[in-house]
Amino acid sequence: MDRSFVIAQISDLHLDGSGRLLATIEALGAALRESMADFAGVPDRILLITGDLVDDPTPRALDEALAVIASFRQTGLFTDIQAVAGNHDVKRASQRVGRHDVYDYLHLPRTSKSVYYRQAGLDLVLLDSNRASLTKLASGNIDQGTYSAMVADSARLSVELAGSLGSAGRADYFEPAENLVRVLALHHHPLPQATGEGKRFLGAPDEPLMYLAAPATFLEAATSLNIDLVLHGHRHVEGLTRYSIPDPRATRSQSSEAFWRTIYVLSCPSSTGQGGDDAGFNIIHFGPMSDAGNSEYGFAIARHSRPRNGGGFRLLDSNLPDGIIRLPAGRDYSRDPAVQTVIEIASMATLRRDQVAALARRLLMRRAFYADSEPVSADALHTYLITSQGWADLDRKFSRSVSSHDAAAVAAVAVLLRRLVEQSAGVLGIDPLQLDELLARRLVSPEDLRRECQGMPCTDTGGVEAQVLQLLRDLNEQVKVLGLDLGLGGEAPLQTPP
Repeated sequence: MDRSFVIAQISDLHLDGSGRLLATIEALGAALRESMADFAGVPDRILLITGDLVDDPTPRALDEALAVIASFRQTGLFTDIQAVAGNHDVKRASQRVGRHDVYDYLHLPRTSKSVYYRQAGLDLVLLDSNRASLTKLASGNIDQGTYSAMVADSARLSVELAGSLGSAGRADYFEPAENLVRVLALHHHPLPQATGEGKRFLGAPDEPLMYLAAPATFLEAATSLNIDLVLHGHRHVEGLTRYSIPDPRATRSQSSEAFWRTIYVLSCPSSTGQGGDDAGFNIIHFGPMSDAGNSEYGFAIARHSRPRNGGGFRLLDSNLPDGIIRLPAGRDYSRDPAVQTVIEIASMATLRRDQVAALARRLLMRRAFYADSEPVSADALHTYLITSQGWADLDRKFSRSVSSHDAAAVAAVAVLLRRLVEQSAGVLGIDPLQLDELLARRLVSPEDLRRECQGMPCTDTGGVEAQVLQLLRDLNEQVKVLGLDLGLGGEAPLQTPP
């Protein structure tokens, strides 16, 4: 399965504990069910609430928010639910309810939180933006103390953003940090909105209230940390902005588009239509941009809106094909198809013999394991690397629960795969130290390895191809013990993956 995820973004519910919005929540839930119907097969389906869950943090409102979250969880539409606090969520409670802390009560991040979804390669960063927003009219008459606090809060946001992402060597990352899709969620809007203030119908000027104190500085930090998409609420209006800054790593040979590092900023209206505004929610699907291949990935965004004067939810961008906004991600997110198998192996506690046979078929029936492949190419080496890493995990788990005969065959396959890796790496001029670094980095795309191999001198391939084919035939003899005859080292069967 291609790496893919879906985020359903709702925002600014403003629940008050009275029950008056429960019918509206039911209508929202029905619209979400209809919108999520096409994504039942996507492994990671996340409901994201970008702040202002309650209008005021009273016990009744907070209990109602918990009940609404529980109702969304019980639908089975979502595999995870995440939320950040909005300015209404952190209002000063009365003395009677002062003991209730919204962050603890609703399990919201006080500063920042990074949630990693391994199958999708998604790093969802949740950031509390409440102290770093303007809370009064930006009249231009700001004293030194207020200005210093704004600068400090903006710096704090950037530091917390960087800290929440962790290091490239974070233990739970399956792949290098630069291969991750990163989505940032916060309540306040980091950029001025073209659609203007939610209360613009009352004559208030645009942009006077409660935005990030230093939006450009913050977004520059986000783009430098490879954030691809920012999701926010707060303004009760729809909005989509593309923000680009020059990429200092761009070279003269790259296209003009590659010169830019780009981040998309998507706003979500109040999903219950509070304040007399239109209601709305967003469905963001990340995946391949076309069925032709997996090299181009992007975001397909469906914005849903319900007019303030009633009616049901409809697609806001009905002028576009299928009502979908399609945005290229700007980087190569493709994975070798075997990566999904490796992730599944890593998630299993133990393995049965029939499971090993099925996994072996998926891992080894690849073009690189047959005689008509290019046994000394970077693509073949990448296939061997991914397969060797997955098989090592399989060997560790399988050997604990099977007969010694089967375990010995699985261990022998692991040894032969390692020899294939070493043989191919030597032909490509990769020394043992470089090979260890490649193994540690777990490159998930053949293109990653091709970049690494650029400029490396290939050694004489005389006799090597015959040795590789013999190793492949030896592999086939070992998997026969598991009840498989895959014909490795011979002619590739039809429908063999590339």
